[in-house]
Amino acid sequence: MGAVLFYHLTQRPLADTLRTLLEKSLANGWRVAVRGTNATALAQLDEALWLGPKDGFLPHGLKGGTSDAMQPVLLQTDAGIVNGAVCVMAVQGAQVAPEEVGALERVCILFDGHDDAAVSEARGQWKALTGAGVAAQYWSEESGRWEKKAQSG
Repeated sequence: MGAVLFYHLTQRPLADTLRTLLEKSLANGWRVAVRGTNATALAQLDEALWLGPKDGFLPHGLKGGTSDAMQPVLLQTDAGIVNGAVCVMAVQGAQVAPEEVGALERVCILFDGHDDAAVSEARGQWKALTGAGVAAQYWSEESGRWEKKAQSG
């Protein structure tokens, strides 16, 4: 059964943190689905990921292209997995069901710590997932580096 890692973003922008997590996931040999709730915001995130460091290349695409199934990282607004992803990274308050977690290696929920609604949504997701018996960890970068602050399961 997979685990859920919550990332409380307070120091670095979403695109930077997501890039780091995606690079680590790809290094593990995982395909990833990045699940959002807003197509326009996902398109902006897609652009930010393409504009990463010149010495790095992060292969990814927006769902709806002709090669979705071949994308190592696929940004999408729905819950379907068409690229064989074993990891889902949820942004923008996208939901992940407890039964999905069991079918995946990892789920990461990234949320903006400066947005009260996003924090509240993440708390609700934590309660729903841990209440369903899903193993979860809560990570904060408040100190300037990532620290595990809580664990359940």
